[in-house]
Amino acid sequence: MSVLPLVFTSGWASGVNAYAVVLLLGVMGATGVTDEVPASMQRPDVLAVAAVLFLCEAVADKIPYLDSAWDVVHTVVRPVAGGVVAALLAGHDGSLTQLAAGAVGGSTALTSHLVKAGTRMAINTSPEPFSNILMSLAEDLGASGIIVFALFHPVPAAVVAAVLLATGLTLVVFLFSRIRRYLRRRRERREARRGRGQGTPAPT
Repeated sequence: MSVLPLVFTSGWASGVNAYAVVLLLGVMGATGVTDEVPASMQRPDVLAVAAVLFLCEAVADKIPYLDSAWDVVHTVVRPVAGGVVAALLAGHDGSLTQLAAGAVGGSTALTSHLVKAGTRMAINTSPEPFSNILMSLAEDLGASGIIVFALFHPVPAAVVAAVLLATGLTLVVFLFSRIRRYLRRRRERREARRGRGQGTPAPT
């Protein structure tokens, strides 16, 4: 069976929570649940680093505005992680198949990351913090669940990931006005901090 469905699904999940994907795949490979995971992802040091970073993201991802700052930092991290995971899953070092898998995984991760970041910007325009927590939990559970599903049913999982990706893109377009409001507030706060840092000129 082609590895493309698993690559696509892992890319989508990496754009949501790359550390959860690496940790979950590594643990399932190391425990013998699946033989689809390469040995390099099962190493104890890789699992330990992924676990620590997953815990950091689990906290940062649930705090309003900090979650958006975290997303900005991970605009590079998640697509790169999605590409690397996809390439490792494809195997065949240096082959065209592996390069194509890396491109699919990385581009899918970038798209799902942009959907996540845009949705969080929209949510951060509301004053209460509970929507951030609920959204973060849903994302973590969704990414983890679809990765497990993909290891045993790659094609249906890829269909689910594609539907979620399309739905997310539609939602971001629908919430565009709220995203613009978030960016405007962020710019105003930055300008206010800059003004306080420069100080107010003394009267003559």
